[in-house]
Amino acid sequence: MDWAKNVVDPLNEQAELITRLALESTSINNTGARQVAETGDDPHSQTNETRTPKNLSPEKTSRSNSTSTVPTSNIGKLFAISDLHLSFGSNCKFWADLESHPDDGLILAGDIGETEDHLELAFSSATKHFNQVWWCPGNHELYSVPKSLTITASRNSALRGEAKYMDCVEIARRYQVLTPEDDFVIWNGDGGPLLITPIFTLYDYSFAPDEVPLGEAVSWAKELGIEATDEKLLHPDPYKSKAEWCSALVSKFDQKLDQAVRDNPDVPLVIVNHWPLRRDTVRLFQYPRFIIWCGTRKTEDWHARFNAKVVVTGHIHIRRTDWIAWGDSWTRFEEVSMGYPRQWKDAAERGLDINELLREISPGPSRTGFGETRFRRYG
Repeated sequence: MDWAKNVVDPLNEQAELITRLALESTSINNTGARQVAETGDDPHSQTNETRTPKNLSPEKTSRSNSTSTVPTSNIGKLFAISDLHLSFGSNCKFWADLESHPDDGLILAGDIGETEDHLELAFSSATKHFNQVWWCPGNHELYSVPKSLTITASRNSALRGEAKYMDCVEIARRYQVLTPEDDFVIWNGDGGPLLITPIFTLYDYSFAPDEVPLGEAVSWAKELGIEATDEKLLHPDPYKSKAEWCSALVSKFDQKLDQAVRDNPDVPLVIVNHWPLRRDTVRLFQYPRFIIWCGTRKTEDWHARFNAKVVVTGHIHIRRTDWIAWGDSWTRFEEVSMGYPRQWKDAAERGLDINELLREISPGPSRTGFGETRFRRYG
């Protein structure tokens, strides 16, 4: 595809994506099938689609905007990771070393991969090893990958925009993975109670500098040869633009979070979103203009408005912890990306594996002993 030659996406070079999807889709599919066989969870069987989630009673599986409680032991911890990018064969092998955490919860904060096979591989393994799993989408789950780029046709490759997102939600539900479309739940493990609130906001290019008009943000980035793969593979259907879709999503989850806080005024939140909520938690050292694809300013104060103890995000592929004050309180912001092989190989060379890259969200680290921002190269 000629346009791929002219696109420089610093987080995901387009030619590399096309090559991975074309050459590795067969191995991904085979790995996913093996995982399903091992767990006995066939995502396409009627039995698996209708059985009750292992951590939720039947009355807790409604799709309303109310909240419910996940039964957990009081010793269980809550972990998070994002950006597994399972279209990389080496990432699949790294993920395969996930260990059992029968009392713990796991948050998957988006960018699992581009196809339903990637999601099924991640969800089957995560739900096998953890007590409860949450997921929110990243931009890669929303990609509409042309069938010409894959050896094995993706079942949802023709879906675009909101339809692709909802298809991913249904895949998650087959594995009893909680999504932004499900009830928020109260988690009572170590450091709880906490209200776990996965959301989906997308971006509207407003992370651009003040002097750059929103309508010119993409052109501004392209001046230095930067253009996200999203501009070719992520479609906003049925909305006219990504900014319009973002606006609708922000309104939807603003209302849902507000209601959750009203219903649970004494329970702090863990807000989970793939894209950063605040521009000041994003620092792109090599390609600063990529920031326009990293969030929306409309969520800038959500950590304070909605009493967030922790905000969990991914997308940037630069693991970091930020402590941001508001009033007399602090919110901990955690970027929890695994990333592409080059972004975790240093950790692997030190003898660390996927389990060391899982970020502990609760009870989590104390602020004592380090400053307001801490970069975490090794996990």
